[in-house]
Amino acid sequence: MKVDDARANRWLARILESNHLLWMIFVASLLESIIIPIPLELVLIPLLIHERERWFAIATATLAGCLVGATIGYNLGLFFFDTGGQWLIDYFGYQQAFSEFTADFKENGFATLLLVGITPIPFQVGMLAAGSTEYPYLLFLAAAFIARGVRYYGLALLVYWLGERVLGWWQRHQNRLGLGVLVAGVAIYLIVVLS
Repeated sequence: MKVDDARANRWLARILESNHLLWMIFVASLLESIIIPIPLELVLIPLLIHERERWFAIATATLAGCLVGATIGYNLGLFFFDTGGQWLIDYFGYQQAFSEFTADFKENGFATLLLVGITPIPFQVGMLAAGSTEYPYLLFLAAAFIARGVRYYGLALLVYWLGERVLGWWQRHQNRLGLGVLVAGVAIYLIVVLS
């Protein structure tokens, strides 16, 4: 066990000292937004703890990767939904979520995208729905920018202010936090829809 910990620490040290750290985060965020349904926060929190002084650059690289990935996902929905987009939905088992999301999306696209971008709902569903319904790209990008910006810069600031306490707190409360964010997001969404 100690051998694995030492190896992991050496690997982390090499990444942290690399001149390509921001590019690695950019690529990881791009992949997470398109095909990897694992929360990027699992990587970002430890990274931000070790690189607290670079919080803004790391959050910016993460957001940029997400926006490029979102653009790819949007275009996949726009041009290739019947083949590639449908395959992605089937592969990840998002059929029901996509059907429900598309119905809501047709009525309240921007608010729905904001909700999906902030909460733990898979963002891939939002990207494909926006593209397949030909939702205006600039509005889609604005919603993704706002929602994911709040998510990534908010997390970076929390880690900057609270340091390692965030990691322990995240590990203990991630399920409740996700549920709380989802409930708050749905409440905001309903307020926007009903007003």
